[in-house]
Amino acid sequence: MSDRNPKTPKPVSRRVVLGGAAAGAGALALSGIAPLHFVRGAWAQDYKPIGNFPARTEGSTVKFGFVVPQTGAYADEGADELRAYDLAVKHLNEGGGLLETLKPSNLKGNGVLGKKIEYVTGDTQTKPDTAREVGQRMIERDGVIMFTGGSSSAEAVAQQYLAQEKGVIFMCGLTHSNDTTGKDRRRYGFRHFFNAYMSGIALGPILAEAYGKDRRTFHLTADYTWGHTQYDSMKNATEKEGWTTVNNIMTPLGAPDFSQFLTAALNSDADVVVLNHYGKDMINSLTQAVQFGMRDLQKNGKDVQVVVPLYSELMAKGAGDNIEGVYGTTNWNDKLDDEGTKLFVKVFTEAHGFPPSQAAHTAYVQTLLYANAVEMAGTFYPPEVIKALEGFEFEGVAPNKHVYRAEDHQCFHDILVVQGKAPSERTTEYDLLNIVRQVPREEVTYDPKIPAFGGPAAELGPYEPTA
Repeated sequence: MSDRNPKTPKPVSRRVVLGGAAAGAGALALSGIAPLHFVRGAWAQDYKPIGNFPARTEGSTVKFGFVVPQTGAYADEGADELRAYDLAVKHLNEGGGLLETLKPSNLKGNGVLGKKIEYVTGDTQTKPDTAREVGQRMIERDGVIMFTGGSSSAEAVAQQYLAQEKGVIFMCGLTHSNDTTGKDRRRYGFRHFFNAYMSGIALGPILAEAYGKDRRTFHLTADYTWGHTQYDSMKNATEKEGWTTVNNIMTPLGAPDFSQFLTAALNSDADVVVLNHYGKDMINSLTQAVQFGMRDLQKNGKDVQVVVPLYSELMAKGAGDNIEGVYGTTNWNDKLDDEGTKLFVKVFTEAHGFPPSQAAHTAYVQTLLYANAVEMAGTFYPPEVIKALEGFEFEGVAPNKHVYRAEDHQCFHDILVVQGKAPSERTTEYDLLNIVRQVPREEVTYDPKIPAFGGPAAELGPYEPTA
């Protein structure tokens, strides 16, 4: 005797559903109407080909592309990104890692939509033209369904434009320029990393509290999109606190010697030198500044100070004892005590023998976010994946909640003001930065249409590229 309520409809098998759907699609095709299929809880017309969809998603595997600087001024960050990308693919295919903490999440540890992930890598040489060439080769030759990477904002901007043209989503790696999600924002690009404007908001009040309101600053600035927006952001933030900007010198990316620029700062009446440099450039400029005795000087009756607005653990390690007391900001730090951070540090350290950098963290998170968006969308069709990411709020990868703002594809989350530790304060060779303040995401959230981000004219572009 059956215990099923006689009024309960008889279950319909998956085969019947699929058979009926196929028959319906066939009938629609014969009638000249585009066939339908089921996606995200609703029937919709079949998707037209975009980028490498559907041709490169129909087998048992899909391919990601990891485009990072393996040579050049930002190669250290690129190497750590590659370590994180490899780990992310392992966890997506086999389970583990932040698949256990990311919420909400549709990831199951069996690939993406049941397809195992493979990947290819390429060297940008820390050059935007090379980054675009490598990305294009991955799309056209290797058939990647998503690509990600970069440790330079110029690379990120170039690849976002390529992504929009080709209809293949680019998940930005390390990029801090306002332009990435400002005047150069693109529908097919997403950034998890924070930006220069946020650094200024977070760092300005801390500097004023530490060094006083009446200060005179001299900037040395990397001459490309990131440096330009970093200078503007720090200038505005410090002047808001009553500081005066004495001068700014643009310096070439990858310069081996900063002595002539530092000499100009020494010969000025500035009592704070702001190094808008990153990677090996920051290591070299800060090291040379200390060698010049800059931090042993007094001007205007005050000790001369050096500020590095954008820090990283890798840079701190490279600069050694020269970082003592130097303020800056970071996107993330391995000493945070939330569940996601502790787990990521654990699995990364087990795999590589040392803790991850912020570059590794953002690379890993971006890979998982793309994969999860595909699972949420139920398809690799780029416009649906983009819509799944737009406005997506999540947690479990770092402290508190994050949100991918739909208007500009900038992710907002807590960021950190940090200060270089003295040798006597360090517990390990990797314990280099002291977290001065964890700045809530609400304090660094801004209107996406302000002038620093392209104004009202800045647009993301279409979901379906026309090229």
